[in-house]
Amino acid sequence: MRPFRGAVPDEVSGIRVSMNRGNVRPKLVLGVIVLGSFIASIDLTIVNVALPTLSRALQASNAELQWIVDSYAIAAAGLLLAAGNLGDRYGRRGWLTIGLVIVGASSAVAASAGSAQAVIGARAVMGVGAAIIFPTSLALVTNVFVDSTHRARAIGVWSAVTGIAVVIGPILGGWLIEHFSVGSIFWVNVPIAVVAIVSVNIFVPTSRNPDRPPLDLPGLLVSTVGVTVLTYTLIEAPNIGWASARTAAGFALAVVLLAVFLWLERRTWHPILDLSIFANRRFSGGTAAVTTAYLVMCGFIFVATQYLQFVAAYRAFDTGVRLVPLAFSYAGLSVIAPRIVERVGTTAVVTSGLVMVAVSVACAGGFDAGTPYWLIAAVMAALGSGLGLTMAPASEAIMGSLSPTAAGVGSAVTGVARQLGACLGVAIVGSVFASVYLRSMSSNAALHGLDPAARAAMRQSMAAAKQVLDQLPVGEAPAIRHAVESAFLESFGVGCLACAVFAAVGAVVVAFLLPARGEVRDDVAVSVAASAIGPAEGGK
Repeated sequence: MRPFRGAVPDEVSGIRVSMNRGNVRPKLVLGVIVLGSFIASIDLTIVNVALPTLSRALQASNAELQWIVDSYAIAAAGLLLAAGNLGDRYGRRGWLTIGLVIVGASSAVAASAGSAQAVIGARAVMGVGAAIIFPTSLALVTNVFVDSTHRARAIGVWSAVTGIAVVIGPILGGWLIEHFSVGSIFWVNVPIAVVAIVSVNIFVPTSRNPDRPPLDLPGLLVSTVGVTVLTYTLIEAPNIGWASARTAAGFALAVVLLAVFLWLERRTWHPILDLSIFANRRFSGGTAAVTTAYLVMCGFIFVATQYLQFVAAYRAFDTGVRLVPLAFSYAGLSVIAPRIVERVGTTAVVTSGLVMVAVSVACAGGFDAGTPYWLIAAVMAALGSGLGLTMAPASEAIMGSLSPTAAGVGSAVTGVARQLGACLGVAIVGSVFASVYLRSMSSNAALHGLDPAARAAMRQSMAAAKQVLDQLPVGEAPAIRHAVESAFLESFGVGCLACAVFAAVGAVVVAFLLPARGEVRDDVAVSVAASAIGPAEGGK
């Protein structure tokens, strides 16, 4: 791909566009942009394996440990739509820089924190930075790679990096914990953020919507609060009960807020989210595919990591390493998928990917204590391949259906779909898993001879059951361990089946909804100019 040169007229197809003079090297720009998305993605999971160490170092309760994880996701999900819109208005490069500064600074604070409350606060601020990074980075990719073929491949690389970072997070976190202090899982972000900040401002051209419409402040505020409440409720529901008054109130409030948001967006001249884009089948079909893929991936990883630790008996770091086949097959197919789409179309590729996901997780449901790792690795690789075939083409379908001026909002919708899919996956699959485990443990006759307190503890989770097993006399342990493993494997199998059903339903929906080919956008004439790349005055 050759560097873009020169400038374009002020008016092209009704869209005013100008470009900084000089050269833009797309491949280098892509490398810099995905470095930013990598740091935001890896922070989603890097703390998970460090929770026991954080608990000891900070004297943190179970509730505080959960908030260390969830504060990041809640802040990121709630602000995605607002951040994408503001990036479109005020300049994506500048906003990407702000997001990286926030992540780097809050990581340093978290690494130096002496209390769980301080880490929770720092992680929430880190989530704000991630909410800025995700939509602005994908929007920049869309605006630099305006040729449809090159854009699809670039989005494939972006999807591969963000996906592989989520899986690498536990591996890197486990290695850092074993060799350095617990603060290292946060310190590692700082040099990466510094390199990304410098590189972004040297190599990445700025882009924004040159029309700068009035800010839809009511829509921005209501959408932020509504998505935040929905995300919080999805995360909390498995812990406090799906039928509890708090859960019902949370969902009711989220529905009201999001209904108000839709009402506002239909009545304002300059909405932050133009609802008419959902009438575009490529946009809505791509969004459905992204949500389904993240729901299944995060739901499966939630139960699979427990299987690897508690049944296959791997340490935390080794568990992360065992997920490598999933990560690398996901990355590889994300890069290859756009080339396959060129031959057979988006519908066939995305539908096939979701079918492969459904078959893979259904096969995983048959794992037991004696399953060899080569078989586990093969299923993981098949799952990653299916996710790669789904995510990259679906993301390109979303972004390719929008004009460059709306790239930030489009990428924000993609981000919200990913975050809500992830929360739904853990919440729904986790709840199914927990309910089957509790039922099986409650009805198992082998546990009736245990002390009531020990029996109650074992019903709570496999981790608690393992602690009780370690304290049992040698003669009693094998029978009890077999009962616990049977309960776990039953719940694991049902959880995997739930993932398979979601993937299969998603495949059917996408097959009917997502067109095989996209239409040429009205602003395609802008493509020779890297559409909204930087105002000539150099504004950010």
